[in-house]
Amino acid sequence: MSIQEIDFSKTLTDDQVYESIMSQYSTLSKDWISHQWNWMNNVYASFNDHYKYMIVISLVEKTLQFYDQMNIQYSYDEYYSKSYLQIEKFNITELCEKLDLPKETVRRKVLELEKEGVITRNKKKIIIDRKAFPFVKPDNQIKFSSKYIHLVSQALNKDKVYSKKLDQKTIENIIKKKFSLSWRWFYRMQIPLIIGYHKFFRDLTTFHVWGTVCMNQVLNVSSQLNSDSEKFSLDYFATNNILIENLGTNTGISAMSISDMTKIPRATIIRKCKYLIKEDLIKLNEKKQYVLTSMNFRKILPYQTEIFKYKAKFIRKVLNLLVIS
Repeated sequence: MSIQEIDFSKTLTDDQVYESIMSQYSTLSKDWISHQWNWMNNVYASFNDHYKYMIVISLVEKTLQFYDQMNIQYSYDEYYSKSYLQIEKFNITELCEKLDLPKETVRRKVLELEKEGVITRNKKKIIIDRKAFPFVKPDNQIKFSSKYIHLVSQALNKDKVYSKKLDQKTIENIIKKKFSLSWRWFYRMQIPLIIGYHKFFRDLTTFHVWGTVCMNQVLNVSSQLNSDSEKFSLDYFATNNILIENLGTNTGISAMSISDMTKIPRATIIRKCKYLIKEDLIKLNEKKQYVLTSMNFRKILPYQTEIFKYKAKFIRKVLNLLVIS
């Protein structure tokens, strides 16, 4: 059997991916915001509860970690052909630390998942039943992630640091072929990234609502972004300066529209928006629609640049997998 030689000059570093993402942000931002917003919608839709989903995927990630350590790899179809997933040494404290949640909250959510038949506990073992698979099976998410990775690969091609020319389908195929490995990488990006926002906003529903207002704002100023980046891409800070300068836009978003888009109850939306207004993260315009504010939005920017490093690491691993496969 011949041994494959890897040309390390063709592989990427985290810094190269991060720098391309940040320097060409105007061409990538809308797709990234759409990527994350759709993921948050799926998180909530699974159980009408963000934290139940985060608990389930944290448990799934633990099984993926075990497979990785044992050098066991499953394709997408092989992985979801199982009747259940077993997680050894289940520990409430470990989940609390991973999700930055109080023990009482995690314990209550786990009990609710048990009552719903999603998980079964037996002492320190836990079984994730097959009935939970439709909630966490990421068929659409793989498409969203592959599309974004494809756009980043084009940015890296433009920067002349990645020579492989890819299409979205090729990326989808490698993720599905090496699913247990690549989706562990995905969860290792998303879990700390989303929990980071939980720490900032103190609640994932609040972040979801703010993110919907933010996405609406980005779409409203996208025509200017496209105009300014016709000849060249704008970096992260220039892109967000345009967003901030356009915060006075007349087109905001109503509580009813946010509820329709996220399926979060309107009463919850209004309560979360009151908190966001109090924290000067959003405001009401003259049409009684929600828009972003500039002062505290600027506070989020340096915070985002730090957590974007999780994104760069995930993308670097997938693109390098394509180099060596």
